[in-house]
Amino acid sequence: MMQEVDFDAAFQRASELKNEMEQELLKKANVVGVGVGFRQKGGESTGEVALIVMVRKKVSNLMLPPEDRIPAEINDVPIDVLEVGQLQVDGDEMHEG
Repeated sequence: MMQEVDFDAAFQRASELKNEMEQELLKKANVVGVGVGFRQKGGESTGEVALIVMVRKKVSNLMLPPEDRIPAEINDVPIDVLEVGQLQVDGDEMHEG
């Protein structure tokens, strides 16, 4: 039961952070979306709730100006950067392009 409470609290914190930071994150170069989900490592879910920042292409922080870098965490919520390509709207569907 304790783990479920921790999950709910983590999801709530990440959702609040998404609402607070989404517009700012979308202004960064390469960012195409922001969501809440499970952090992934090597294509596998870690089970850790995170703010998911979707980018066209992952690039090294060293290649980005400081204002476009995405931190590893914000307010103790982990951030996972997920490469999704260019998102396109086709009718009512959004898919990778």
